Amino acid sequence: MTANRPLSALLGAAALSLQLACGGSPDAAPEGTDPDGSGGLDVAVAANFTEVAHRLAEAFTSASGVEVRIAVGSTGGLTSQILSGAPYHLFLAADTLRPARLEAEGQAVPGSRFTYAVGRLAVLAPARTDAWELPGLLLEPGIRAAWADPRTAPYGAAAVEVLERWGLSHLEGAVATSVAQSWQFARSGAVDAAFVSLAQVAHDPPGEWREVPGSLHAPVRQQAVLLRAGEDHPPALAFLALLRSAPARDWIRAAGYGLEESPDVD
Repeated sequence: MTANRPLSALLGAAALSLQLACGGSPDAAPEGTDPDGSGGLDVAVAANFTEVAHRLAEAFTSASGVEVRIAVGSTGGLTSQILSGAPYHLFLAADTLRPARLEAEGQAVPGSRFTYAVGRLAVLAPARTDAWELPGLLLEPGIRAAWADPRTAPYGAAAVEVLERWGLSHLEGAVATSVAQSWQFARSGAVDAAFVSLAQVAHDPPGEWREVPGSLHAPVRQQAVLLRAGEDHPPALAFLALLRSAPARDWIRAAGYGLEESPDVD
């Protein structure tokens, strides 16, 4: 992954975020490992954002000493876990509906939601080396395609919306549990093509891919939200502040996501 700002900028933003969340001076350095003795930070992350989340977590840990544990899954699956009592501090979802629902049901801190990325959709076809185009590839006889379950994965919902716009709602395909599994289906050769996140293929693709025009589906606005377990947890507040920082937004943009003009709270 490339970025417009160096790692040092992100480390600086992470350190500053933690200092402010702990009530410290911006001029003071973080002290020791796990400064508040909390045992670390648990973050639930939508599958499409896995790589960027791990990179942000590594920078955060390097700057603060706080261990970040990342749980990856579909947005719908992670939401069910949170509603069942999973003790995550933060949720980086792939839509706006689930974070809003968690807030409405008292599982998230009101006013803490904001859009950290806007997803972009792509179709990956690893075995194809010819000049294929969309939607022509999906019209070929016998084509095997995959997409994430639209009931639990926002990228799957976007893929189904695109298929409907192309008049291909009848297309039979393999339905994955998440956009990460959709990528695996294509990578393994189980299918000929798969709808994935652009960020999954933009920098190190396992083969040919094409971006799906954003005009064909509703924007995939991905929101972060502070969960009740993170309400009084300084590392959780600091990680959210890092996610809003200019260096982190540069990293997110470079990974293949769009950004809203300002990550204001909804």
